[in-house]
Amino acid sequence: MYTDLQGKTAVVTGGTTGLGLAIVTRYLEEGMNVVADYIGELKVTDDLKAIQDKFGNKLVTFQADVSNEEQVAALAKAATDNFSSIDVWVNNAGIEKPFPTADMPYDEWQKVIDVNLGGVFLGTRAALRDFEKNFKKGSIINMSSVHQQIPWSTFAHYAASKGGTKMFTETVALEYAEKGIRVNNICPGAIDTPINAAKFADPVQKMQTQSMVPMGEIGKPEYVADAAAFLASEQAHYITGTSLVVDGGMELYPAFQHGAG
Repeated sequence: MYTDLQGKTAVVTGGTTGLGLAIVTRYLEEGMNVVADYIGELKVTDDLKAIQDKFGNKLVTFQADVSNEEQVAALAKAATDNFSSIDVWVNNAGIEKPFPTADMPYDEWQKVIDVNLGGVFLGTRAALRDFEKNFKKGSIINMSSVHQQIPWSTFAHYAASKGGTKMFTETVALEYAEKGIRVNNICPGAIDTPINAAKFADPVQKMQTQSMVPMGEIGKPEYVADAAAFLASEQAHYITGTSLVVDGGMELYPAFQHGAG
């Protein structure tokens, strides 16, 4: 537990499912106030209802499209209206949909870029404005991917958005370091989330993915939430502009693991 997080406020985009919900849950357990963003109709799963019941008014859910400038501004206002100011902002919301690059419609390309990269910019800008207004040494955490480094066929738009997130994170971290504002990336690998549920329900596909992970296991959302808690805390006060990879070694060229090649 990171005692310095108690009473602080976090905004987590895409915070009602998957990795986002795991991060929201961990932050609430750390004693934080949390605004969990979602898009479309709010789906109150058993897991979400459980934390709503347990933590009450320390959790606020708010509908906002992270690629929409006005809605992100409204999300930030919801956080300050409910909890005065913001200490941590997690840009977690993201989408993916495979297309062979030659067949990819431009609007599908743009949609992924707008959410995965544009949303990171708009969320970061909103957080920076609140931090500066309140003279806070806040923390921004961007959810990237191992695919900021590893190419991924039929996901050119997704890989481009994550590569952009890496350089954006490093640039903003450099720009705001003197003010004590920290900006970092988390790069998950293969994690057992709802977006991967159908794939991992197929034993063949699950085994194939596990073979790409040197540690031999599919990651749990809680592993990513652990990283998000650490980066938000004062234990990470000297860390900025870095990418924390949570992937069981997937980035380490597992084909060479046993001396092949």
